[in-house]
Amino acid sequence: MSKTVAFSKHSVNVFFHILTQCNLKCCHCYINRDQHGNNTLSVETICAWLNLFVNKTQNANLIFLGGEPTLHPGLDKGVKAAREMGYSSITIDTNGYLFHDILNKIAPADIDFLSFSLDGATPKTNDRIRGNGCYEQCVSGIQNAVTSGFKTSLIFTVSNENIHELHMMPALLSRLGVDRFFIQVIGIRGKSRGKPAGTDNDRLQVDRGTWMSLIPSVADQAADLGITVTYPKVFLNDADIFECAGRVAENYFIFPNGRVYRCPLCEDYPLHSFEIKDNTLIPREKINEQDLFALNIAEGCVMNKLVQSGNLSYREDGTPDYKIACCLLKEEVPARNS
Repeated sequence: MSKTVAFSKHSVNVFFHILTQCNLKCCHCYINRDQHGNNTLSVETICAWLNLFVNKTQNANLIFLGGEPTLHPGLDKGVKAAREMGYSSITIDTNGYLFHDILNKIAPADIDFLSFSLDGATPKTNDRIRGNGCYEQCVSGIQNAVTSGFKTSLIFTVSNENIHELHMMPALLSRLGVDRFFIQVIGIRGKSRGKPAGTDNDRLQVDRGTWMSLIPSVADQAADLGITVTYPKVFLNDADIFECAGRVAENYFIFPNGRVYRCPLCEDYPLHSFEIKDNTLIPREKINEQDLFALNIAEGCVMNKLVQSGNLSYREDGTPDYKIACCLLKEEVPARNS
């Protein structure tokens, strides 16, 4: 059975983009250098900014992001500093290339998960989305990480370009020894590096019927193979109560130019709630994303309505067929076999 993972008021989640550089050009990349910056943070700055968030709670979770975070030559130092500071969990999100010999610079005890991104069960589909040769590189990276004793997870960003292979993923992950599976919905944002030929933004997003008929069943398949699965709830019914993580939870999305957002859907715009100046976290004046979080609309998530409304539909009387959940509201299906 799946369960909805409610927003926690007792933990802080820090999504830390330590650089925006990447070796790939994924067609759905959300990085927007005009808004997020081009710089690579120094190790000293990384540590100073980590200190801003770790003491907000006794349960602070950290995800190192990019770009590709393993392109940062000091990632290992940032990881070890975060562990010493007391972050409860530490994850590195990677495309699998694992630059700078990162597996030999950190130990499995230093992080909780290495999280890999793969957007197809076959090289043909994945590489069409992410770039030639990256399927084999990612699979090799997973195998090396598992062999070295690291716990691994995998992120699959669902779109109409790859959903036909989603059902193949549980068996693949089981063979590779992956511990957790994150099924993600595609976001129409960022300065994408180019869509696959013959596609447009509207066609990339999966409709409600397809999502609700396929995602839970694939999650069940993976759980039966001993893999814990997490995926966004996305679609609410009229009876469901909409709740915005920006109002009730503490999530921080940090970028190298010092912008700190509370909602990832806002990241294409200068709507950030905070900025870091001189290693100090400073609230921004109105109007920012937190003013938008306070709005109540029939469609649920106001930011979804503003920036990616293609996944909404309406009845003849103009009322929405359903609400869109906060993108940070998740369903979790625990592993059933070990």
